[in-house]
Amino acid sequence: MDAPLQPAVEQQPEDPFPVLEILDPKAPHVFHSPTKQINDSPDVARFLTSKAYRDIGIFVLQLNRAMCPRKSTGDDGKDKIQTFLIGSEYETQPPESVRRLQQILAKIEAFIDEAPPDQGPRRFGNVSFRKWYELLEMQAAALLKEHLPESILRPSSGDGGNGSTAEVELTAYLLGAFGSAQRLDYGTGHELSFLAFLGCLWKLGAFKDGNPNGDIERSIVLGVFEPYLRVVRRLILTYTLEPAGTHGVWGLDDHSFQPYIYGSAQLTRAISGAEAMPTEGSLRRAPKPASIVKVEYVDEERKRNMYFSAVGFINDVKKGPFWEHSPILFDVSGIQDGWGKINKGMIKMFNAEVLSKFPVVQHFYFGSLFSWEQDPDAVPPQQSVHMANHHIASSSMPPPKYPVQQGLGYHIQTRFGGQVREIHCHSSHRENHILQMRLSGPPKRLGRSLATALVGEG
Repeated sequence: MDAPLQPAVEQQPEDPFPVLEILDPKAPHVFHSPTKQINDSPDVARFLTSKAYRDIGIFVLQLNRAMCPRKSTGDDGKDKIQTFLIGSEYETQPPESVRRLQQILAKIEAFIDEAPPDQGPRRFGNVSFRKWYELLEMQAAALLKEHLPESILRPSSGDGGNGSTAEVELTAYLLGAFGSAQRLDYGTGHELSFLAFLGCLWKLGAFKDGNPNGDIERSIVLGVFEPYLRVVRRLILTYTLEPAGTHGVWGLDDHSFQPYIYGSAQLTRAISGAEAMPTEGSLRRAPKPASIVKVEYVDEERKRNMYFSAVGFINDVKKGPFWEHSPILFDVSGIQDGWGKINKGMIKMFNAEVLSKFPVVQHFYFGSLFSWEQDPDAVPPQQSVHMANHHIASSSMPPPKYPVQQGLGYHIQTRFGGQVREIHCHSSHRENHILQMRLSGPPKRLGRSLATALVGEG
């Protein structure tokens, strides 16, 4: 049997910052119906060396850097700062490709009116979500055909073509992006599927109508991803969807992760076009991280910033002290080195808490565009399992006054977005922190110490 065709890639301008590849539409390419590959925990290590993992990392970092404020020198010789906000022209006056995706999302949201929530007694989730999901399943392919060019939904070409199309791969990721009709839940794995949907469109050349060097990426984040989150949040509220694959209070957020990445990027120190993403510092006059506990302030900032928009939704669905229902976010809000430091930590935490967790990535599917094939440049996983039974050494809190249950931890070295990353996870760290808060009441924000315990320093 002939070896599978490797996707041909258009030449990208030389850039020190990796950009997700765009396939040459004239070159042979065989599409595949996406399939499940992660069936057991050991498969996660294999995923971390796959082309799909590499491409997810590149795309996240590409979108993240685009959201960082930019500085330039004006005619008067003074610095000019440009920020990229919710409701800006990147959302309201986007390229045609983004506008078409907005139309798809609007029609998907309209299905809610055709499947009103059941009024009967229930304990977990509203069964009418299954009716809504049936409507999505029936209409997904038609929506793509109505709003996307035929060149994007193209069939396989060249030797080895199996009759599959790009439409099949796109449909699979779109259907995977809105929760589980079986479990009546939604979580970061579904959010990851939507990222893959957008990544597939990028690879297929759907966003070539946008301005390069960050503008089209900003339109993708503000004009597509944020509206997608609004649809998802309405689904969660309408059908009381359960969190999927959540760590409970030990997790960053029950449902989402990526808005904290792009939202913190919006508030980092401004950079020039050639500068790397800042790892500390904040935009001048940016809201302070500690302000996420002020409901009125959050309600105002959520109109402009994705981080605060995500926190605002937490306030919509949860009651009680913020430090109690969202202790990880509360702790992160104590970081003193600015939004750049928070953004760096969010990237590392996304790698560790989303991409490296079996309950999250087990439902991710692999086709030709996000491939299970081995990345030839991947760092071989170096996994060690040990007992993590020690307290956080740098914590400002006293040692726990209760027996500490030993937890399972691990260390994996991966290449995320073209950069080698270290993943450390010790479950007892988070457990000790939460239990200590339950015993002692509102704690001091640990900031650097807890973020370090979760995702490592560096």
